[in-house]
Order: sequence, then C-alpha cells, then structure tokens
Amino acid sequence: MKLLLTSAGISNRSIQNALIELLGKPIAESSALFIPTAIYAIPNGGDIVRRVICGSLGDPFCDLGWKSLGLLELTALPSIKKELWIDMLQETDALLVGGGDCQYLTYWMQQSGLAKLLPSLLNKMVYVGLSAGSMIMTRFGTTYGHHTVPAHSDKSLGFVDFALHPHLDYELFPENSMANIEKLAATIPLPSYAIDDQTAIKVVDGVIEVVTEGHWKLFNP
Repeated sequence: MKLLLTSAGISNRSIQNALIELLGKPIAESSALFIPTAIYAIPNGGDIVRRVICGSLGDPFCDLGWKSLGLLELTALPSIKKELWIDMLQETDALLVGGGDCQYLTYWMQQSGLAKLLPSLLNKMVYVGLSAGSMIMTRFGTTYGHHTVPAHSDKSLGFVDFALHPHLDYELFPENSMANIEKLAATIPLPSYAIDDQTAIKVVDGVIEVVTEGHWKLFNP
C-alpha cells in the first residue's frame, strides 16, 4: 500500500520527489484520476473543483503534468456498470482524492463500492490525498454538515492507525492553531499528526515517513 497524504497538494520539491518515488516513474509518464466528490459538500464546491483542476487554486495537484488525467465522480458510480470504471481504475497509476467534507467523501467511497476495492487497487496504485482526501484514510474524520447523508455515517475509512490534522497554523483557518489541535489530539485515542501545507505523510506498507519543508508535530495519546 502506497499513500501520500498531503495537507494542500504537491506544495514543494520534497513532496513531489516523494510522489515520483512512489510512482516509480516520472509524473509525465503516469496516469491519474481525480476524485472531486468531497468538495461538493462545501460552499462554492463546483467552482472550487474547476479551480483545482485548472490549477488556479492551491498547490499543484491535478496540474502536475500527468500523462493523462481523468475524473472519477463517486456519486455517479452506483448507476454505472462497474466494468466501465473498474477497468479505468486498474489502469491508473495515481488516485488523486481532493479535499472537502470527510463524512460526505467517506459515505460515497462506501456507497460507490470503491472503499472495498481500495485494498486490492493500492497494491499497484498510489493514493494521493489532499486535506479531507488524506484524512479519510486515517481513523479520524470531520464534517461541515452541509449534506444529507445519515448523521451516523462514518467519517473515515481507517486504513492507517493514526489521525491527521492538515492546514496547521494556516491563517485562513484560525481554528487550526497548534494550541487548538493539541487540545483536539488529547481527545483522540490515537497518535495525531498535525501538518502544515508544506508537509505530507508518506505511508508504504505501514511504514510512516514525514516529508516536509514546513512544520509539523506528532501528538501521542
């Protein structure tokens, strides 16, 4: 299993080098699929999707110069014959999972059937998360509540046994101060990684590595 769990995308050379290492080849020779689903559950989600794809918002993610880039909308998958999208997934080198609402994304990962397929897909595919797209692979997720999925729905998939708190000390999210995240981490019975937008967590077959040109902190329970 190869995971690159970022706060804001491929924001610096160190994170980009980690991605290339996980791919085992240059980005220009690699295919990618972008999952925008989580973004629709936050205000102006449709426009944010457009800007992420075009590269006019945030750090490079979809606009890294992939050999090919496709979209995989999870909410559409239950109404499509599986062979149409499973074959596409099996031929993809990287799955790019965007940010937004963890609970909404987790719900559609499960409803679409992709959550069940991920363990086998990740034997050869690299999972690249951004914010909520990273958080759902851990055992801790959040929600903004701008959706109608059942309130008891899972907020994460639990592929790795830690919590991830992105956007550490980001000026537009004052609630993500180090002091606030430390208080939150104290309520979670798991190791918690607080990472800023210049940091990512690389996980390869359970081995965790922090890739950073910024700052981060590990809080143990």
